[in-house]
Amino acid sequence: MSRSVDPGGIGRAVRDAPLAPLTTLELGGPARILIEPRSEGEVREALEWAESAETAVAVLGGGSNLVVGDGGFDGLVLRAGWRGVQVERAGDAVRVTAAAGEPWDEVVALAVEEGWAGLECLSGIPGTAGATPIQNVGAYGQDVSGAIASVRVLDRVSRAVAVLSNPQCGFAYRSSVFRGNPDRVVVLAVTFELLRGGPPTLRYPELVAALGGSATPTLAAVRRAVLDLRRAKSMLLEPGDPNRRSVGSFFLNPTLAVDEADEVAARARAAGVVADPSEVPMFPSPDGRVKLPAAWLVERAGFPKGTRRGPVGVSSRHALALVHHGGGSTVALLALAAEIQTAVRDRFGVSLRPEPTFLGCGAPDPLAP
Repeated sequence: MSRSVDPGGIGRAVRDAPLAPLTTLELGGPARILIEPRSEGEVREALEWAESAETAVAVLGGGSNLVVGDGGFDGLVLRAGWRGVQVERAGDAVRVTAAAGEPWDEVVALAVEEGWAGLECLSGIPGTAGATPIQNVGAYGQDVSGAIASVRVLDRVSRAVAVLSNPQCGFAYRSSVFRGNPDRVVVLAVTFELLRGGPPTLRYPELVAALGGSATPTLAAVRRAVLDLRRAKSMLLEPGDPNRRSVGSFFLNPTLAVDEADEVAARARAAGVVADPSEVPMFPSPDGRVKLPAAWLVERAGFPKGTRRGPVGVSSRHALALVHHGGGSTVALLALAAEIQTAVRDRFGVSLRPEPTFLGCGAPDPLAP
């Protein structure tokens, strides 16, 4: 039987700790207990205490992909506070191991500065390194799964440490085994395999256009271009930006079978959204399906950029970002999300799935009264 542990002695435990300031949305109630472990040992101690106290546990990174309910979380929140970066070189191969609490963009900046290719298109994404494999973070033609060699985890039940290879992580579009079973492990560190002197990833048309069609841009040039693109969409956390309180893209881009996508195009024409079905933007998915831009669906369903519902709304720069303008509530944000889901489903027959994680509340329900 696990020994009882006083949470006050682990990582400076705080009771009734406000969570809103620890999230980019700045919404939600408090955690009954918040602990910021500074080592793997402290993570294990906190889990031991939670088990002995029969207390639910949630892990918090940078709070950039998290929606917290207005009532908060009646349990223990572990905020990733353990840091550190280790580098191993073998010829042109470079292995970078980042502790879960490392700020993600600092890891990307280091790789770019050193000339290690593999992460450059993921510049400017807020959050921590430990969160990236959970959602299989991706942007501008690059997914983090393409660079991850392994993930070091702590089993929440047995408290044994394991190292999972890339295939064992079960990566898919904005998903992984970690997201499918969020209460199973705590991510301790992530190892990325990068290429010294390698070329940047240039798959995304918007990024290629921003680089002026250059065939051989440097990693630094790609990073600058990505940061500029994100800034233009209010996807960087910058003080004074009225769209800064968000979780980035709130909905996933839906992937459909070819015949389903054709049906969406037909419905768009019937609704007068397009004059010809070929005008509906569609992109091939690696699994042979078709990906539709969720932002296009949101706007054509009647929610243009800048839509407001009191203290919450749609970003004035990106239709996929739902924003909190201050003084709002999670209930109001989820009501707007459900309203959008209903409108998109009614007009196009497409069900939009939320991208963030929800703590102390459920995902928006378009069928709720």
